[in-house]
Amino acid sequence: MPEYGYHLSCEQYGPAELVEQARMAEQAGFQALWISDHYHPWNDAQGQSPFVWSVIGALSEAVSLPVETAVTCPTVRIHPAVVAQAAATSAVMTGGRFRLGVGTGEALNEHVLGDRWPPAGVRLEMLEEAVQVMRRLLTGEEVTHHGTHYTVENARLYTVPDEPVPIDISGFGPKATALAARVGDGYITMTPEEEMVTQYRKGGGGAKLVSGGTKVCFGHDREECVRTVHELWYNEQLPGEMGQILPTPRHFEQLKPLVTKDMVRDGVVCGDDVDQHVSALRAFADAGFDRVYVNQIGPDQRGFFDFYRTKVLPQLPR
Repeated sequence: MPEYGYHLSCEQYGPAELVEQARMAEQAGFQALWISDHYHPWNDAQGQSPFVWSVIGALSEAVSLPVETAVTCPTVRIHPAVVAQAAATSAVMTGGRFRLGVGTGEALNEHVLGDRWPPAGVRLEMLEEAVQVMRRLLTGEEVTHHGTHYTVENARLYTVPDEPVPIDISGFGPKATALAARVGDGYITMTPEEEMVTQYRKGGGGAKLVSGGTKVCFGHDREECVRTVHELWYNEQLPGEMGQILPTPRHFEQLKPLVTKDMVRDGVVCGDDVDQHVSALRAFADAGFDRVYVNQIGPDQRGFFDFYRTKVLPQLPR
């Protein structure tokens, strides 16, 4: 039976708010935390983007829940040797309750230093090499590496956890899922597709952790919730590869007219219908996920956590 976690959104909330949400999540009965890693929000209406590693330090003192980045791109904006140091310190501070979720990233966050944004196939190659480099560094050994994409010379992490940091790989298509199955300690994907879980497990993932997540907007006025999602998170409804290749929040804002409120009604759980919230999370359980994370888009955070504590979580398979 899956565990249920809460997804902290660095795109929408500042550091203090994220820490307070983590406290409320633990009190409500959630069992783990995801936290996004962004340089920019998806649009200016979301309005935030704190440095994730600073927030994780605060979370390590505020709550006892496991924490995972969902997800970090260790390939362009930040060198994998630096990400490895951040992950090692996070694992030490959380007492081994940290997992590093990684993916191939988006131009929105990764192009900011002016580097070329590679095509998807090259990004997968870079991610695989980055994982190899980070794994070696996380052992505490001295590493020298001259690879296709990265160079590391005489690097050693002195502050490392007692156990290796698990590295989970995010994938939304067959190639990324195959990479996750081959080299990941777990698999992350955002839709409850049993086919992808099966591919991962049969491709080499076996019984390793499979995690997924969804966004909802709890509130007592369903249409107000629809308007909130349409204003803040319309980017979730954009098709194809636009989420990976558009470079600025302004470009996402230009595409907002492509997303209708009917698309939001059909694609996002809005309102306070208990059965709809339960069904959205149960779909991940039915597809074979081990952990399921939910993010509240709307402003009524305390109402959301009370709603899930009393009405939603008790109905979910555990």
